[in-house]
Formats: sequence, structure tokens, C-alpha cells
Amino acid sequence: MQDSSRLGRLYDLMVEPEDSRVCRDIPDSACHEVPGNFFRQLLATTLTNLGDTLTSPKTTLTWLLASVGAPLALVAWLVPIRESGSMLPQLLIAAWVRTRPRRAGIWVAGSLLQALAILLMGLAAWLTRGALAGALIVACLVLFSLARGFCSVASKDVIGKTIPKTRRGRLNGMASSLSGWLVLGVGASWLLWPPDDDNRLFLLGLLFGAALLWLVAALLYQGIDEAPGATEGGANAINTAVASLGLLRTDAPFRRFVLVRALLLCSALSAPYYVLLGQTANNGLGMLGAFLLANGLASSLSGGFWGRQADASSRQVMIRAALLASLLGPLVIALDASQWLSPRLQDWLFPCAFFVLGIAHSGVRVARKTYVLDMAGGSKRTDYVAVGNSLIGLILLATGLFGLLTPLIGAAGMLLLLSGIGLTGAILAISLPEVQSP
Repeated sequence: MQDSSRLGRLYDLMVEPEDSRVCRDIPDSACHEVPGNFFRQLLATTLTNLGDTLTSPKTTLTWLLASVGAPLALVAWLVPIRESGSMLPQLLIAAWVRTRPRRAGIWVAGSLLQALAILLMGLAAWLTRGALAGALIVACLVLFSLARGFCSVASKDVIGKTIPKTRRGRLNGMASSLSGWLVLGVGASWLLWPPDDDNRLFLLGLLFGAALLWLVAALLYQGIDEAPGATEGGANAINTAVASLGLLRTDAPFRRFVLVRALLLCSALSAPYYVLLGQTANNGLGMLGAFLLANGLASSLSGGFWGRQADASSRQVMIRAALLASLLGPLVIALDASQWLSPRLQDWLFPCAFFVLGIAHSGVRVARKTYVLDMAGGSKRTDYVAVGNSLIGLILLATGLFGLLTPLIGAAGMLLLLSGIGLTGAILAISLPEVQSP
């Protein structure tokens, strides 16, 4: 009881500046458990976010495939499988999730499966070589992505049942900030003590460390006190999935939100082009460390701010963050082409731009998560998350075709193209309805 009281006071200090605790849009029986549930989800999300960084397909997994002598063609599949593999099956996953009155256990199982997949990747890299090792690592990545899909569907519903409305954005924002500070530490260490790209032991250590993070997160999440929820609509997964797709036809606000979310993918898709342009300006490994530091610093500084803003109006946050990401590209390209900056400042142009982009991307992510949580309740929230994520997964796969344009228009041209797409999304977001209004 004493620990619970201390946790409640800490929650009031960090999250509830008002005199009375907010308890909107959750069962009355869940109000007393809000502080404990908040911190368990905060820590679990922070740990898995750090794990995602340590096993990034753009760095760790790519180097791992190279170190085991796997065919380079497999590298091209890492990012699509990692991101889309967890989104595409979510319509079917959501139908099954709805049959379970309590969904925290599904998140725990998904987290354990992710830990297992990462451990198996390490074992494959240690015991095998060449094409066999590459195929096994990619197969483990498929398992990892499917497990992420279960966690994604379950977590949104658990948050919706255990965290009050107007406090969910703060949860997402704080988790983003905490994980950002941890990423900042990883980036600083990488910059000060750069690893040997061929050092398999170092990469395996990262994998085993990341697996431990998911194990600890599962233990934390297991303690969440979750009230039973609605279970209707889970009788037949395929029929329910098809029916859920009907939301795009019948639910105009949701359809518009999905379109806006698709256009705002620009904040994520444009990041590699800043890195490419930065590598052109400075090929040293220090530039990689600078980008890692910029990414961690942006997340740690902006997550909490965006979270509080999203609780007031996630629609406004989407608009502001999208505008920031979209206008940044043309500005940076103009500065780079003008040669106004000294050589020393020119080297730091793209890491600084990457920092600003990280702030914008953090705002987009926190806002769209908060928006979809607050625009629906009950089992409909699960449908919204599943349909939206499945469609975004398809779109992410299709964006791979953008790569065909790179040889024609270059990294700068791609950055301008994605900025235009993001600007369109910001303008369209203006027409979204407010979902945080009292």
C-alpha cells in the first residue's frame, strides 16, 4: 500500500497537475489503478523502443548479414519486413484479439516472441554462415515482425482501457523522450568508441542485450491491472477483417485520417536522404555518430512536449509537425546549394536538419497515435488500429518503388518530392475533426 501511495504521488507530480485526478473514457473500476498501469506501460514501451534501436535494420541487422557473408540481396528486404510485416496481418490479428476480454497477456506473449526471435538471430549468426545464415536471420525477422503486430494491436486497446483520455498522449510522449535519452547514450558511445563493422561479437552482444530488454518489458507489462473488455466481432477472422475494411467506405473521418497518416509517412521516409546527403558532405564515421546523437536528442527533448500538446489537440500537432518536416527539406536544399555556410558549418548542416526532422517525426508519431486512440472506443478502437496499420503496411511496401526515382532525381530531388507529399498531408489534416474536445 505504501509503494502504491508513493507511485500515486509520483503520478500526480508528473502527469496530474490538477487538484483531482482525471478519469475519462475508462471504466470506473480502473481509476484507482491508473498510476501503476501508467508507469508499467511507460517503462515497458521505453525498453522496447530502445530494443528497436539496438536491432535497427538500417544498422545492426545490415552489418550482421554482411558479417556472416549473406547475399547482399537480402539486405533490401530488412526494412520492408521489419515495418510492413507487423502491419499487414493486423486485420486478421485484430479479429482474434477481440475474442480475448483481457489483452495485456497478448502483448506479453508478443514481447516474449520478439525476444526469442532476436535470440535466434544471434544463434543463427553464431552457428551458420553465408546464404543459410542470411535466410535464417530473415526468417527470424518475419517472426519478430508478426509478434510486433500482436503487440501493436493489443497495446492500443490496453492503453484505451487503463489510461484516461487526455493522458494517453503524455504516456506516448514520455516513452518517446525516455527512449530518446537512452538512444542518445547509445549514439554518444558509438561516436566515442566506434565498433569494428566486422566484429560479430559486438553485434551479437547488441542482439542479446536487446532480447533482454523485451524480456524485462514483458515482466513489467504482466503486472498491468486490466478490466475485461468487449469481445464481440471475433467469431470469424476473415469475415471480420473484410467487414472492418468497410470502415473506409462508411466512416469518413477515419478514411480521411488514414489518408493523412499515409501522406505523413514523409517524416520517416525522408530521413535516409538527409543521411545520404550528409555522407556526401562528410564520409567519416563521425558523421554517423552525429546522426545518432541528433536522433536521440530530438526524441528526448520533444516527446514530452508533443505529448502534452496532443492531449489538447492531436489534430493541431499533426498539422504543425507535418509543416515542420515538409518545409525543412526545401530550406536545407537551398542552404546546401547556396554555399553561404562555411565548410565547418556545412558539415553540420545535415545532422542539424536531422535533429529538426526528428522533432517533427516525433510529433507526427505521438499525434497520430493519440488521435486514433481518442477517436473511437471499445472494440472499434481495435478495428481502427488494425485497418489503419494494415493499409499503411501496404503503402510502405509500395514506397519501395520510390527508390527507382533516386538515380533520376538524386537524394535532393527525393527530399523535395517527399516534402511536397508531407505538405499535402498537413493541408489535408486541417479538415480532420477534433477528437479531444470536451
